[in-house]
Amino acid sequence: MSLPRLPVAVVFDMDGLLCDTEVVYRDAMTATCAEHGHDMPLTLFQSMIGLPGPAGNQKVLDHFGGDFPIDAFNARVMEHVDAACEAGIALKVGVLEMLDQLDELGLPRAIATSSSHRAVHAHLGKSGIIPRFNAILARGDYARGKPNPDPFLAAAARLGVAPELCLALEDSHNGVRAASSAGMMTVMVPDLLEPTDEMHELCVRIAGDLHEVRGLMAAVRALG
Repeated sequence: MSLPRLPVAVVFDMDGLLCDTEVVYRDAMTATCAEHGHDMPLTLFQSMIGLPGPAGNQKVLDHFGGDFPIDAFNARVMEHVDAACEAGIALKVGVLEMLDQLDELGLPRAIATSSSHRAVHAHLGKSGIIPRFNAILARGDYARGKPNPDPFLAAAARLGVAPELCLALEDSHNGVRAASSAGMMTVMVPDLLEPTDEMHELCVRIAGDLHEVRGLMAAVRALG
C-alpha cells in the first residue's frame, strides 16, 4: 500500500500528531472543571480538538452557560499545561524517523497548528525539532482557523508549493477537514479521535502512526 503520489512538501499538525499534548489538554481541562465543581464530558473535549482557541471557548460556554468564568478557566488550564510542558512533552512515535526520511528525500516541511507560537515552543522546544521545519504557521498567521483551509493554504504558500502537491498529516477531524478542503493529499493518524466514515472519504489513507506514513512514502517512492 502506498500514497497516490510522492508529495513535493509535507505539512504537519502539531498537537496529537507531533507531540503527545492532546491528552495533556484533556487532563488539564478535566482537572480544572473538577476544581470549578463541574464534570468535563469527554464528548465536549473531543468536539474541541483541532479548533482554534476562540472556537473552543465557545464550545465550553455553550455547554456550561454564558456565565461560566472562561478566562479564569483558561488561565488555570494553562497552569496545568505549563506544568506538564516543564516536565517535558513526549514526541509521538515515529516523528524523528519521519523527519529523517524527509531530510533524505529533500522535501520541505511545515507545521500548521491551531495553537499559538508560544505553545509551539512550549510543546516542541525541548525536543529540538523546531529548526527541522521550514515554516511554522500558528494562530495569528492566517485569517480563519481549522476546519477552514486557511492554515494549510498559508503553509503551502510559505513553502512555495501548490497545495495539491502537499501531503497533510492530521490527527483530528477538524484538521482533516481543513487539509482536505485546501486540496491537499491528506493522511489521518488518529490520536484521541477515531476515524469516521467522513474521515475515510476525505483521506487518501488512515495510518496507525508516523512509522506507517514513512512506509507509505517509501512504497510510492519505490514505484518511481
